[in-house]
Amino acid sequence: MNSIAERLDAVREQMRQRGLDALIVPRADEYLGEYIPARNERLRWISGFTGSAGVVVVLADAAAIFVDGRYTVQVRQQVPAQLFDFLHLVDEPHARWLGKRLGDGRRVGYDPRMHTLTWQKKTADTLARSGVELAALDENLIDLCWRDRPQPERHPAILLEMRYTGKSSADKRREIGAAIAGQGADAALVFAADSVAWLLNIRGSDVPHLPLVRGYVQLLPDGRLAFFTALLNIPAGFEAHTGKGVEVLAESEADASFRALAGRRVLADPDTANAWCQLRLAAHGAELVAGADPVLLPKACKNAAEIAGMRAAHLRDAVAEIRFLAWLDAEVAAQRLHDEATLCERLHAFRAADPLLKDLSFDTISAAGGNAAMCHYRHSDTDPGRLAMNGIYLVDSGAQYLDGTTDITRTVAIGDAGAEIRRMATLVLKGHIALDQARFPKGTTGTQLDVLARQFLWREGFDYDHGTGHGVGSFLSVHEGPQRIGKACSTAELSPGMVVSNEPGYYKADCYGIRHENLLLVKELGQQPGADRAMYGFEALTLVPFDRALLDPALMTDEEIAWLNAYHRRVREAIAPLLDGSDRAWLENATREL
Repeated sequence: MNSIAERLDAVREQMRQRGLDALIVPRADEYLGEYIPARNERLRWISGFTGSAGVVVVLADAAAIFVDGRYTVQVRQQVPAQLFDFLHLVDEPHARWLGKRLGDGRRVGYDPRMHTLTWQKKTADTLARSGVELAALDENLIDLCWRDRPQPERHPAILLEMRYTGKSSADKRREIGAAIAGQGADAALVFAADSVAWLLNIRGSDVPHLPLVRGYVQLLPDGRLAFFTALLNIPAGFEAHTGKGVEVLAESEADASFRALAGRRVLADPDTANAWCQLRLAAHGAELVAGADPVLLPKACKNAAEIAGMRAAHLRDAVAEIRFLAWLDAEVAAQRLHDEATLCERLHAFRAADPLLKDLSFDTISAAGGNAAMCHYRHSDTDPGRLAMNGIYLVDSGAQYLDGTTDITRTVAIGDAGAEIRRMATLVLKGHIALDQARFPKGTTGTQLDVLARQFLWREGFDYDHGTGHGVGSFLSVHEGPQRIGKACSTAELSPGMVVSNEPGYYKADCYGIRHENLLLVKELGQQPGADRAMYGFEALTLVPFDRALLDPALMTDEEIAWLNAYHRRVREAIAPLLDGSDRAWLENATREL
């Protein structure tokens, strides 16, 4: 069963046996994280698509794949057009599309472990308006057909030291337990793997690029906790590390534990916890209290130890990135134009010199020329492109260190990139600068700041089809909530201690792509004399030069040029003492005044 067509036929046979008219296959697993192990890449198996977000819908005589604006180019390169329709995940949601395609009395199957309760309720309501039933399945139909499915991988958890966490697990559990009681709940389901890792002061390697242990917890107001996970994940010393009150149970024991909560009020986040857990709790007589994951905000607002770790990690990461950029410039000058895979490997080698490195924080986007127009391009999905003179190279990369997580994008000229690219790169940087300089009062959300980064592109009739910024964890998820910056409405306030990315971009299909990304720490700025309220602002954690050769100073204001010169001076002062020889000389030249 090697071809996509054969796989679709096998799935359709399973649908026929169960009286299903359609099947929804998300790019997700039962833990609902961004990254999933090879064993759970069900969307890739059924379609060939390797992107990080998407949904396939299989019908008896047709199939469709839904992706967002990041993947409109990639999906057509990877998924056979003779077997699938290509649709936009936002403009034409799959539930609405199904309601139009199917008539009264039809049944749509789904695995409740692969979706949130919010999704389940919304989709069921949408389909019901067309007389279509959303039917929960006890078995995943992809798993039944996937004969050579990879075996599960489990690894012992890392017990993260207090010098990195800044607070014990016992103290965290007591604080979160008190918050649960304050909401009138008798227990809470903490489902997000990064919330669990933060709460227990553990990290893992169950998931590519995310230092997470797969599992979820049931937390009581007094701080006692049941951790549902593979027992192989638990290393020696775990009990002493977490403190008393932590019971480790196999995931197969979760349903029985839920039964014991009959008649109790259980706090669960319908946007992060899978539907199966919440539906089982309700079936056993628990009263579900819908509310945000109680760990979300405390985790996002880093403490002093976590902030110090993030700053230290970014200093060392800057050294690796600058050494790579210096090497790249020398190679281009010598007319050695490498392919994307070689460049990716070289950058990783510079990072690997750090003994605190545990993993990359995501698959490096190493994109030459027109490949950079795909926001989430993966050179490993095709024949790697090669640098070409008079073009550009975009590299979006990051690392997981014991003391912090990094994420940086730099776009660099390969020779003379030309006036058009310099113009667009300058417009993007102007937006980056405007966001970096933002000053805002308590209560401000990322949605309210997003326009600052887009304004210069908008003035010229351009835009980018992705968010401007995402939250970043402390040796945790590189895409952390609730904080974000983007067009989509967000009610999450930007608070001191949060880390967000600042990454406006521009992409011209098949030609080039540009993105300038730093990570920013939200911090208090105090109250100016005569002002009526204190302000918040940002501190750039990322300390790597922007490529001056991609900028047109004539398009920049004096204030913007002063910002760039000040940022480059800060980079030079912080990083130059950590470099020597040609690397230091390169940095001195790269950070000279514009």
